[in-house]
Amino acid sequence: MSDDVTKDQNMSKDQKAGDGGLIKPKKQGLWGGLWSSFLAGVVVAAPIGITVAIILWFLTGPMAKLDAFVKRTLPDSGSNFETFLQVLPGFGVLIAFIALVILGALAKNFIGRAFIHSGERIVDSVPVVRNLYRFFKNVFETALQQSDRSFKEVALVEYPRAGVWAMAFVIGGAKGEIKERLNDQGEALTALFIPTVPNPTSGFLLFLPRSEIRILEMSVEDAAKVVFSLGLVVPAFHDPKDAVRKLEEMARTSPKPPLRDRLFKAVKSSRR
Repeated sequence: MSDDVTKDQNMSKDQKAGDGGLIKPKKQGLWGGLWSSFLAGVVVAAPIGITVAIILWFLTGPMAKLDAFVKRTLPDSGSNFETFLQVLPGFGVLIAFIALVILGALAKNFIGRAFIHSGERIVDSVPVVRNLYRFFKNVFETALQQSDRSFKEVALVEYPRAGVWAMAFVIGGAKGEIKERLNDQGEALTALFIPTVPNPTSGFLLFLPRSEIRILEMSVEDAAKVVFSLGLVVPAFHDPKDAVRKLEEMARTSPKPPLRDRLFKAVKSSRR
């Protein structure tokens, strides 16, 4: 009886030694391989297809309508050149782009701003129109604001209570009256935006000392992916300290060449 147990133990040891001490993964069947390949193909093709579809819709929809509208508003005296411009694809879009550039240049000077303010006062006098105008104006001003107000970093902050950590976007230092009222919190008072998941267009605005937040290495784009995916998509992270430790360990464990070879190489290099 004891001999059989000993044989079984020896056989299990031999099997473990033959397998290298690792459990081999189960071999994937034909259907599993096909399904895995199908999902991999979807991951590759879906973003490309959606991107191409959106670009085609934009070019054949809004851009084509804008092109046709601008061409219809241009005067046509019947000359061959004007007829050619009327049928030239994208000419109306080019004219619209030039017009917007000129309008933006006028809006930057004193006279242009005076005209714009006069027009806004007229719009504000109309009850329903002013609400729509203010809404879309705020949307475009927020979307096209300068990088000075965009998110700078990604951080973790204890919210809504101590011991619970939430992902936040660092807006920058506190400014204006908020900074003056909270000057007792220190000079490094930081504005943070904590988005709601999975809709980051809403959230909470917090002001905390920078010493109470933990800055992450990931970019703002990667953090947005984490929020959109409910935390399922997390970017890979490689700690630089671990890489340094691995290099140091490799340098220590790597076999050194014999002393004779090292001396020969040193003499050879000195002769050169």
